[in-house]
Formats: sequence, C-alpha cells, structure tokens
Amino acid sequence: MKESGTRYSNALLAALPKTDLHCHLDGSLRIETLIELARERSVALPSETESGLRELVFKDQYRDLPDYLHGFAYTCAVLSDEEALERVAYELGQDCLGEGVRYLEVRFAPHLHVRDGLDIATVLSAVDRGLDRVRREHEATPGVAQEGEPPFRYGLICCAMRMFTSGFGPYFRDLLQVLPQWPVKEVYGIASVSLARTVVDARDRLGLPIVGFDLAGAESGHPAHDHAEAYAYCHQHFLKKTVHAGEAYGPESIFEAITLLSADRIGHGTHLYAHEQVEVEDPHRYVRQLSEYIADRRILIEVCITSNMQTMPDLRRVQDHPLGRMVADRLSVTLCTDNRLISQTTVTNELRRVVDAFDLTPAELRNMILHGFKRSFFPGSYKEKRAYVRKIIDCYDRIALQHGLPQVERGHL
Repeated sequence: MKESGTRYSNALLAALPKTDLHCHLDGSLRIETLIELARERSVALPSETESGLRELVFKDQYRDLPDYLHGFAYTCAVLSDEEALERVAYELGQDCLGEGVRYLEVRFAPHLHVRDGLDIATVLSAVDRGLDRVRREHEATPGVAQEGEPPFRYGLICCAMRMFTSGFGPYFRDLLQVLPQWPVKEVYGIASVSLARTVVDARDRLGLPIVGFDLAGAESGHPAHDHAEAYAYCHQHFLKKTVHAGEAYGPESIFEAITLLSADRIGHGTHLYAHEQVEVEDPHRYVRQLSEYIADRRILIEVCITSNMQTMPDLRRVQDHPLGRMVADRLSVTLCTDNRLISQTTVTNELRRVVDAFDLTPAELRNMILHGFKRSFFPGSYKEKRAYVRKIIDCYDRIALQHGLPQVERGHL
C-alpha cells in the first residue's frame, strides 16, 4: 500500500534538499526584473505591469508550444549585456536557494545573447559571476559555515539550437549571411560545432563551471543527427551531454539522442512510450526495449510536468503524464522546472503536483530527489561529488525524520 501524497506537507517539500537540472535562464527571470530591465534598455513589452504580462504573455495555460515560447522574445531581448545577465543569474540562484534547491544546472544558448562587444566567453562569465556570488554568500551563512549544511553548487549547460532563423539574434543573422552557399541544415551543424569548441575552450582556459552541452529548439523536422559532430567533439573532450528529446516528437528522437549523440541525460522524454509514433514492425517492442535500455544505463530523464501540461493538450491531468509509468519501470527520473517564469513554477510546486497525483511512497520520493544529485553534471572531481552527495543524503534523511517520514533503507536507489 502506498503512502498517500497528502502525507507530504508543503513545509517538508520546501525543506528537502533539491536539484533543478533543467532550468532555462531566459525562461526564469523575475517578472519585476524583466519590466525594469526592459524599461532601462528601451525594450517594448506588451504591458509594463505584472498583471498585464501575466494576462498577455506569462499565462497559466498556453494554446500550444509557439504560444508558450512567445515570452522568450522579450526575455532574450533584455539579456543583452553583462549587467543584465549577471543580475538575472544571481536572482535565479537566490530564488532556488529560497525553496531548498541546493544544486542548480542553468542552461541557455549563449549565441542568443551575443552582441557587439559581447562574445560567448563574456556571456558565460557574466552568468557565472551571478551564481558564484550566491554560492559565496550561502557558504558564509551559519548553517553552512558552522552547522555543516550542504552548500549551494551550480553548473552551466550551453544549448545549441536544432534550428534557427535570422530573427534569433545578431549571431544567427550574420551566420546565415556569411554562409549562404551552404544548405541551411548544414549551417545549423556548423553553428553547433562552433559552440562546442568555444565552450570547451572557455571551460578549460577560463576555468568556468561549464558542465554540459544541450540541444534545444524545434524537434520535429530537425533531427539530432545534424549535430552529431558537435556532440562528438564534446564527447572527445569529456563535456557531459543532455538533449531535449521526446518533448515534441516520438521515441525515435530519444533513440537518436542516445545512440548518435551519446546523451548522458534526456530533457523531457515525455513521448518515450508513444508507440503509435514509431514506424517499425513492432512498435510496442521497440518502446519496451528503448525504455529498458534507458533504465539499465541509468540515463536520467529530466521531467518537467507543468511545462509539458501547458504545451500538450492531451495532458489534461498530472496523472496522464508518463512519469507514473517511468517510476513504476524504475527509470532514473527527477523533477525540474524548465522555465520558472514562463511556467510560473518551482521545484517544490512540481513535487507537490507529483506526490498528490501518483501517491509516491517515501522511497520513491527520496529516489526521485536523490537521482537529481547522483546524475548531476557536478563541476568537480568524482570524489568531491561523492562527498557532496553524501552530505545531501544525510541532510535529506535528517529532515525526513524531523517531519515524521518512515526511514528508507540505505542503498534503496
């Protein structure tokens, strides 16, 4: 018999140490900061009030994915200089800590922020400064400095784009003009290879905590194999890899991410079990073998419940999300926000929805949270990561005990 989700109080879910491994910087601004930055940088918004923007842009529900993505036109427009990037990164770190997120991997496409005098390395450095300030401030608190609480840690994930147009920003506009003789799909691959080389150099030469490479953008019609060379470069230089896959396309997109891009993790993976989207002789067997492979290899799926429900009309209830089946199949999954502003959510809110919908047992809840720490792209040595995860586990068990949760046997993961 499973424990009812109502056993988990909001106070407990907020207090537990958590990760957010799939969090887009440009989708996670504070709305008041967006308004202020837009005013200072002469960026026109549909409304200059929080209520107006929530009615017109950042809504509770969206018609479809394009409607969901509309808000990025405004957030990317204001993230056009070092000061804005550093401030937004700092505030994101503060917001994460405020709800118990002790480890954050923030992802963004550096190309979207490149301007005259603002190159990729400068963009990455500005975001790092903001998050590092949060780290240093938190380490100075009594809880960390004197009482041994887990410190705040973070890593940067750089996103290549499956496709782009000149409207994506100056970098992509210039690239399309400079390489007119190439087929557009090859230009996408060239941009990804260029980004991979640049971010590996920034990690190694500047010491920035760049921990992963991602592929984002329109999935259908823009296959992963166009970016295989970029992922091969990351693989050769020990940069870990995640891929947006199975969000707007079927299981074959996830298969490509794993087999052609050597993905260590999958972003979303929502259509993992969608056998009706697979064009093979036995689609049910294909899906079963794919999910078994993911489970056996411990390939983490970064699940974003609220975001999926806002962009997929067939997900009318949380219970309709395949997360329940993923948990039952013992896949490695963890909950993420995707976009804290666009989806108006937090990790704590995602946990609330999931424990209520699927009646997670204490062991399932513990596994889901600790998977995030164990499968993270931690920006340190393996020994440092093990020590950090050990501290997190001890903290989790201590808080769970204080809130009256049954103790879970160690080694249950």
